[in-house]
This record gives sequence, C-alpha cells and structure tokens, in this order.
Amino acid sequence: MSGSTYDFVKGHGTENDFVLLPDPDGSVHGPLSDERVRALCDRHAGIGGDGVLRVIRTAAYAADWPGAPATTAEGEWFMDYRNADGSIAEMCGNGTRVFAAYLRAHHRAGEEIVVATRAGDKRLTFDGELWTVDLGEPLLLGWSEVSVGESTWKARHVDMGNPHAVALVEEPVAGLDLGRQPAFDAAIYPHGVNIELVERLGEGRLRMRVHERGVGETRSCGTGIGATAVATMEADGHVADGATYVVDVPGGRLTVTWTADDRVLLTGPAALVATGTTGL
Repeated sequence: MSGSTYDFVKGHGTENDFVLLPDPDGSVHGPLSDERVRALCDRHAGIGGDGVLRVIRTAAYAADWPGAPATTAEGEWFMDYRNADGSIAEMCGNGTRVFAAYLRAHHRAGEEIVVATRAGDKRLTFDGELWTVDLGEPLLLGWSEVSVGESTWKARHVDMGNPHAVALVEEPVAGLDLGRQPAFDAAIYPHGVNIELVERLGEGRLRMRVHERGVGETRSCGTGIGATAVATMEADGHVADGATYVVDVPGGRLTVTWTADDRVLLTGPAALVATGTTGL
C-alpha cells in the first residue's frame, strides 16, 4: 500500500482495543500481511491496538487467502481477526462486540447481528449500552499447569473457539507479573494458549488478568472471560444451569451466563472512539 492511504476506525471493548479496517468487498487490502498488522498495532509508531479487525463480507473473502471463515459461518459479515503480532486467531469475544457496534453504526444493522468468524457464526444482541454475544458451547478438555515466576497452578483447559488455560489463584492477581509469557505445556497447546489468572471476590464474583497469545497482557479478553466463568462455575457446581457470574478485568466489568442449553453468553460494552486515514 506504499504511497496510498485507506480508512480505519479505532474501537475497544472494556479497553481491549482494535484497529478496524473497512473492506466490504475485499478490494482495499487483499490478504493482510503480518507486517502490516504489526505496524498498525504498534503503540509508538502506529495507531495502536491489541489486534486488527478487517470488516469484510463473508462472500468476498478469497478462498486462497490465509485464515478463511469457518465452513459453518453463514453471516453476511466476516470478522477477519489478527493478533497484534500478525498471527491469525479463530475468535475474539470483545472484538465481536466492537465489530457489531461498527456494523450497527455504518451498515444500518438492527439490534441483532450475526457475525461470521473462524469459529463459526456468533449472534449478538444490543440492549441499551451493552452487547451480548453468544460464544457458543464451551469445551472442557482436561487440566494442565501454568507458571509465573516460581509460582505454579493447576489450570483448566477450556476451548471457547480458541484455547484457554484458566488458573484459580489464592493471592491477589494484581500483584502477579504478566510482563512475560507465563510458562505452559506446549504439548497440550502446540499453537499457544491464552492464560487467565483468576481471583475470587465473593459468590459469583471474580477478578481476572490475562496474557493473550500473540499479544501479551491485555486489559480484557472476551473469550477468556467466558472461559474463566465456565471453569469457576464448574468448580462451584454450576454446570450449564443458568448461573451468571460477574468478572472484573483491568478494563472494566462483564457478565457471563452459562445457560441451561449449554451456551456461554458474554455481556459488556463496546465503543468506537476514532476514525481516520493511514498509509501504514
């Protein structure tokens, strides 16, 4: 794109922030390169963000581009999500809310939107200032261990369309060092894993910090919040019984309901904060 400029939008969901690239028919960007994603997400020399969301019609995503939509995805709009390091991700819970907020603002979408992702279609509903996204059915896949410094914890493996290792810890999570990638079992997570460290605040209330693969520590992670609530609900005996937990993260507060029909519903805000053009 040297010598040319294109539009972007900046948005966030509980301070998990993204650069959105409007590209309805796929003619603006073509296959996104890792280099461009890294340049856009650079917080010193670029726009800054935890990832990039390309807004493209599902039918316009070329079959020979990397990271095609899931074969089950039938939504009109595809969320082509990339982590800040340029790597392709299957799903992003906060990103879907920001993506839906963009569609509602720019494409006259209503209060219910279906977004196609690499983890299938995700249905969102809007109520007042909050979006609820149906993250789908969680998969509880066993146990592993994660470590920060000299501390090691047992971690629940939860798949929310992407992999998570959720560890309930006794100490306040605010004091833990997430400046580096926590250690994990690469044999269990060969493609990396999002690691959530969770502190109980009371009945049905949690505090969580997360280290996201391909990004580092972020202020919030939607699928991670869903995985955190599911792992803790399971430990508390609330398996798909309609319980709702409140999860505080550095960027804000969200709620998670694990419904009786085994769906994980994540509710929280989404904001579009800036628009502009860039030549990155």
